[in-house]
Amino acid sequence: MVSFMGETTRAGGDASQVQSVDRALMVLDLLARRGELGVTELAAELAVHKSTAFRLVTALERRDLVQQIGDRGKYRLGLGILRLASATTGQLEVSREGRDVCEQLAHELGETVNIAIMDDTSAVNVLQEYGDASVMTRNWIGRRTPLHATSSGKVLLAFCDEAVRKHALTRDLDHLTPNTFSNPDELLSELHEVAEKGWASTNEELEIGLTAVAAPVRDGGGRVIAAVSASGPSFRLTPDRFEAVAGRLISGADEISSRLGYYGD
Repeated sequence: MVSFMGETTRAGGDASQVQSVDRALMVLDLLARRGELGVTELAAELAVHKSTAFRLVTALERRDLVQQIGDRGKYRLGLGILRLASATTGQLEVSREGRDVCEQLAHELGETVNIAIMDDTSAVNVLQEYGDASVMTRNWIGRRTPLHATSSGKVLLAFCDEAVRKHALTRDLDHLTPNTFSNPDELLSELHEVAEKGWASTNEELEIGLTAVAAPVRDGGGRVIAAVSASGPSFRLTPDRFEAVAGRLISGADEISSRLGYYGD
């Protein structure tokens, strides 16, 4: 027996769970359109009992998605909505502001250039541009890749909150190739180095034959929200090129960061 948003369901109760989610979303939509509503009004709009409406707003309130207005018994959207909205806005902004920079980087470096963001314990590519030397047209957009085995992932881990990093390092680190950092202590040491030098690299750690370099992108408050990377075949993007490629990526990442409102410390 499990409890979902205050309503008890048993195995096979998927329909009830979906209904609860749908009702919770309806509450958010109603508050977005009407500004503030009481439990009685919400119950009437949802055609449910007051106790059901109360359980819904209580669950949403625990997650800061709604908040009660003093002692008036009314509810309105909470600050948690802003957190969710800002995450989406940040993704859209970094893709928009980074497109022409990535096009230029791909042209100069000749390799595939991506922008990736963190999503739980994965890096997700949200923008991709192909370089002139790219022999493959592999589409990485939307693909989830492990943080510990990608250059973008290492950047995102190196500059994220400590709690987020600890969460990622407590999970099993898949040993994808002989070069993958699958030992948390070894990876942590690598992340310290990434934070010090300001860029990360991978040498056939995600796939044999694939190497990559990445640099951090910051928002207006200085928080690292994305990584811009260049990847290519290991016979062409060799370790002796990493530092030079990193320098160009850092310049490009700084340009994107400035467009997002970050102008350095």
